[in-house]
Amino acid sequence: MIEDKSPYYKCTPVNVLEKDNFKLYWNRSMLTDKTIPFNRPDIIFMNKKTKNTFFIDIAVPNSHNLAKIITDKQNKYQELANEICATWKQKAEQVIPIVIPSTGVIPKSLSQSLTRLNFHPNTYIQLQKSVILGTCSIVRNILNYK
Repeated sequence: MIEDKSPYYKCTPVNVLEKDNFKLYWNRSMLTDKTIPFNRPDIIFMNKKTKNTFFIDIAVPNSHNLAKIITDKQNKYQELANEICATWKQKAEQVIPIVIPSTGVIPKSLSQSLTRLNFHPNTYIQLQKSVILGTCSIVRNILNYK
């Protein structure tokens, strides 16, 4: 949806991107008829043609309790997904957590999530690299702190 080929770490995304058959919301609160406590997933991607909507939430936690974090991410936005899809008259909705621990270890659920999004199977390599470089940057900043 973006023609610019700049590196991901230089990207400053806008809140809404729209093309002919697709709409993407980035880090935006969604208004609903009833009050829903978790109404701001990281990404909402809607395919207007197939009427499928993906609610994507990204996390980079510590390496412990990964299964609990993944389950919590899925459950956290399910109510919002149901409400939005009923309002927008979508055929299907999926809540997809993208969870990579700060150590770069790849959980099995990540490949399942990437497959559900129809990403290239090796996408996890770029995600892993990004997480590890981010973790190294944080550690470097802490060690240089005066």
